[in-house]
Amino acid sequence: MCRIYTVQLFVAMVVLLRPSVVNSFQPLFVSDGNSTTHRHITQTAILRKTAEVCRDIAASEGREFSLTIDDTLSVSQVQMACSSDNSSSILSTVNFHTSIATMFFSNAIVDVVYALSEEHHFDDETFKGGRDVITTGVSAVKASVKDENYIAGRWTLGQVCHTLQDFYSHSNWVELGNNAPYNSLIKPDQTLTNLAGVDVQTCKNCTGDNCKNNILPDVLQQGLLTSGYFNIFSSEKPTGKCSHGGSFDKTSERDPVGGISKDKVGSSHGFLHKDAANVAVNATVELLEDIRIAVGDVPFLRLMGLSQSSVLCFVIDTTGSMSDDIAEAKRVSFGIIDSKRGTPQEPSAYILVPFNDPGVGPLTLTTNADIFKESINRLTASGGGDIPELCLSGLQLALTAAPSSSEIFVFTDAPAKDAHLKSTVTALIESSKSEVTFMLTDVLSSHRRRRSSQGVITRALGQSDAQLYRDLAQASGGQSIEVTKADLSMATSVIEDSLASAVVTIFQAVVNPGRNNNFTFTVDDLTQNLTAYVTGDSSLSFKLTSSTGVSQASNETSGPLASITTAGNLRRLRIRTDNETGIWQFSVTSDSPYSVKITGQSSVDFIYNIVEEHGGAHGDFSLKESRPLSGGNATLMVTMTGSNTVTVTDVSLLDDSGPTQVNGSIQACYNFKLCN
Repeated sequence: MCRIYTVQLFVAMVVLLRPSVVNSFQPLFVSDGNSTTHRHITQTAILRKTAEVCRDIAASEGREFSLTIDDTLSVSQVQMACSSDNSSSILSTVNFHTSIATMFFSNAIVDVVYALSEEHHFDDETFKGGRDVITTGVSAVKASVKDENYIAGRWTLGQVCHTLQDFYSHSNWVELGNNAPYNSLIKPDQTLTNLAGVDVQTCKNCTGDNCKNNILPDVLQQGLLTSGYFNIFSSEKPTGKCSHGGSFDKTSERDPVGGISKDKVGSSHGFLHKDAANVAVNATVELLEDIRIAVGDVPFLRLMGLSQSSVLCFVIDTTGSMSDDIAEAKRVSFGIIDSKRGTPQEPSAYILVPFNDPGVGPLTLTTNADIFKESINRLTASGGGDIPELCLSGLQLALTAAPSSSEIFVFTDAPAKDAHLKSTVTALIESSKSEVTFMLTDVLSSHRRRRSSQGVITRALGQSDAQLYRDLAQASGGQSIEVTKADLSMATSVIEDSLASAVVTIFQAVVNPGRNNNFTFTVDDLTQNLTAYVTGDSSLSFKLTSSTGVSQASNETSGPLASITTAGNLRRLRIRTDNETGIWQFSVTSDSPYSVKITGQSSVDFIYNIVEEHGGAHGDFSLKESRPLSGGNATLMVTMTGSNTVTVTDVSLLDDSGPTQVNGSIQACYNFKLCN
């Protein structure tokens, strides 16, 4: 697996290639710099409606809300305005950005999965079918929110928005003089009126490339609703009907030739493109309001992903020897819940997956802290006589339920009985971009075996067993923390660290086999509260050197640069930067494998997605679900968060299994102002 690590703080890349011909609003990017995309329409509507909901909540609570709500809002502006206590913590917009990205990527995928479906694009005068797609999808979104399955809700909502938005670029709604949404499209109980009958002719030939007046006057005068016919294989269409238009549309070559598409400025009716896009924004806002009324303000904001906080996700072995570990998981989770309840740092959701053998689950996924408390409080340690447990099955269940970029903590002291799931779990880690940290208790050294007084080997993790967990932690960017049960409470500080607001990874490296190394990382004036984590055996030593040359060795538990605590194989450094920005150095001396991870708090971060170009009638880019092919090119779309001034200057991909480094090229995306 390849993961992105920042060689320099907050460095990422945007690589986008040439555009393709498209017959809907362009999904993600445009080449002419003037047309509006599905991405822009969707994001604009989400920001407007989210801001409106936050304004109404503020009014009900007697708080001021000073943000001007219009079509120029940014993610950070809305996040800041919606934060009732933004002065007490560093503001992160990553969750909000990620949720919006999920919705516009699912919007874009409609042009791939449903490229030839007239219902999904309101082609061929298929108005009832298109309305059914919308209303069925909206019902599914509302049901997902009720079940607190916000991931599924966002994915469905993005697809619904695509179909709704296409109505305004594919039909003659705008040509009929309408500048407000057709609200019957989101109301299944209302009748669709004034539809042009199947025998009603609607268009005449365009004059050369000029299609401005190709809709018949009688259609306009009677207010009849029509849409263009579209087919990439055949020119057949009913007599006298309008076509969509464009080089991929064979029907546009048959009388009446031309089309009425408003997908972009260069389309047949491109002179109305901006009007269609504006109405599409307002229609999307109207649809979001319908969902908001049905589910309530707070669930709606959760659907939009408006949260600064992380998900608290535990996967816990519940077999007989895990009593101490379960008690510690209860202690740390209850402490987090009680200390953060009602604050911006309160976890946005709680996930719990118990496992042993043969049982896995049940899964608890909730936004209610008390329900999570009850679930974890019911856990008891029992069974597990044959030692190996279904750890990877439990982790797999958590990965499928957790939002993208979650941090998942696994507690176990047993080998995995289901090690065959390693590839499956790794693929889920890659697709979800989640970090997995293992809390492993009582790992045996390779040269000793623990026996009971009767001489029977007791339950304990051997080195080869623990390596499976180390590999998965490494693949995810997480850690494998190995402690005694007595020291577990010292190691769980990592969990509390991860739930602080706006935590970013500044540097990470895994070295196996061990060797001496000098690592460098950059500290800038936006970074606060740096913490370093070093895992390795007891022979490992290190030295931290600041940008001004001040140093501290690993045997100094309290020195000029950091306070150091040790628990098992983990050394945790709370670094004091004292405004020493610039290049810092971390030198490690070890012949055994080790890892180094440095985090901090900052409003600036980035999110990335692997995308792929596709051609045809709906060509553009779409989200790539699988990993890139080895030896081929990969295209990443990267969004910077928390700053309008930070720019991408450099990018590298590092192979997590070795020293291989691949440097990428950076190209600005089309219509760049919409890509931030």
